[in-house]
Amino acid sequence: MFSTEELAQLRERGQAWREQNDGGPAGRKAAYKTLSQLTVAPVYTPEDLAEADYLRDIGLPGEFPYLRGVHPGGYRDRLWTMRMFAGFGRPQETNERFRFLLEQGQTGLSVAFDMPTLYGYDTDDPRAAGEFGKCGVAVSSLADMETLFEGIPLDRVTTSMTINSPAAIIWAMYIVVAEKQGVPLEQIGGTLQNDILKEYLAQNEYIFPPEPSLRLVVDTIEFATQRLPRWNPVSISGYHIREAGATAVQELAFTLADGFEYVRRGLERGLAVDDFAPRLSFFFNAHNDFFEEVAKFRAARRIWAREMRDTFGAQNPRSGWLRFHAQTSGASLTAQQPENNVVRVSLQALAAVLGGCQSLHTNGKDEAWALPSEQAALQALRTQQIIAHETGVTDTVDPLGGSYYLESLTNQVEAGAYDYFRRIEDVGGVLPALESGFFQREIADAAYVYQREEDRKERITVGVNDYQVDEELSIPLLRVDREGEARHVKNLNHLRQARDNREVAARLRALEQAARGSDNLMPPLLEAVRAYATLGEMMGVFREVFGEYQPSWGF
Repeated sequence: MFSTEELAQLRERGQAWREQNDGGPAGRKAAYKTLSQLTVAPVYTPEDLAEADYLRDIGLPGEFPYLRGVHPGGYRDRLWTMRMFAGFGRPQETNERFRFLLEQGQTGLSVAFDMPTLYGYDTDDPRAAGEFGKCGVAVSSLADMETLFEGIPLDRVTTSMTINSPAAIIWAMYIVVAEKQGVPLEQIGGTLQNDILKEYLAQNEYIFPPEPSLRLVVDTIEFATQRLPRWNPVSISGYHIREAGATAVQELAFTLADGFEYVRRGLERGLAVDDFAPRLSFFFNAHNDFFEEVAKFRAARRIWAREMRDTFGAQNPRSGWLRFHAQTSGASLTAQQPENNVVRVSLQALAAVLGGCQSLHTNGKDEAWALPSEQAALQALRTQQIIAHETGVTDTVDPLGGSYYLESLTNQVEAGAYDYFRRIEDVGGVLPALESGFFQREIADAAYVYQREEDRKERITVGVNDYQVDEELSIPLLRVDREGEARHVKNLNHLRQARDNREVAARLRALEQAARGSDNLMPPLLEAVRAYATLGEMMGVFREVFGEYQPSWGF
């Protein structure tokens, strides 16, 4: 990017500057480093980018390798989708929250399900006792899904659903609701998280062993490719890997490694890479280390574009577009001085925007205590709207591009990810690394290092390990209606009595037969859903056929 003569002059001047300033004060910290333990220099110059080729390595927005964004116009043409994560208690209550957020300017829906739903249990299952509606909405049947989206036009609103092991069933419910609204399959738009690999790595909401779980994921990819061209069947998720304690580099590396594994599985199924890869999407965490987060998002695009072209032979440019949703970091929110979380969320959201996200969720200030109240959710949405309309950061594409520090940090983050790719291959690939505990140990080690730095006050968390105050909580908190569980169970029992149970039994037998074979499981799931088979009944079939997973690794 610079001539040999210019670099020589800069190197000489930089050396003189370092000699002049190295003898000064030691600085505020014993060491300056990112959360990924990457060393931060006191100043960055063109010398740090001496090996860079602008068109090859950085390029222009909308052009390979998409470092500066997948769309030429960035947010000048279209803002990111403001997709607030919401769900609590009964479907009726969550439907009211959806409507409220849409009225306030939210541009997409994102559904949080409660723990029994995430584990594939009906609300009245004894194993679900005490967990109704606490971390999301309870959905036990098609009837619940119909209530959840009552009055919401699914041909005009896209929906993201955070669900994994039961993802295919929940998606089938959503598809049938759209059908009942008269929406053609090709017009249904949204995203299914459906990233089972990261469950084994970090979140632990797996149910079946990896192979049948991956079969379900590929079934949804195949069905979406053939029938739902506007749907993203997998949201490959680094968010939960980061929340478990991973660094930015680990989040990037492990997420993309999972993404590559899904591509391989799709190819093994016989799908053409350019038929399904354009609809794969990603979900990243936006954490506190501002520049490292922006660098992570930019590096992710470049790695994905190059690997899709060079490793998987993709010819369609859209196959190399890494489109991602971001969510501000829940793990960074503090119960102490919760008003400070507004500042944290604002800066994390700004990093996601400057990193070029396609959609964004901002956490509520109260989420270290409870699900977000209506007031906290509105404030979080307003944070996005202020960034979009009042700061000017959306007026040009990739406004931090060209920063010596950011470009150098992007290269470092990318190099760290490739180092992990090599280590994963050394242990045999993603599944062997998963089953041996490689990922889990790496994340645990990183979390330990972070906690030790906090304990020694090498990293300050305001209000937690410094600047504490003794105060009582003064913000309103959302309380889930405990009587709502009884009403929900009553509706579920009524459904079981009113439906055609012979039809349900027939559909469940057909689902079992399909599960024991090799056919795509989406068609029999849709038939079972239309008959109002419950989530627990369909998951019970899969539990019987596939079994439940018990990890063999340990620390």
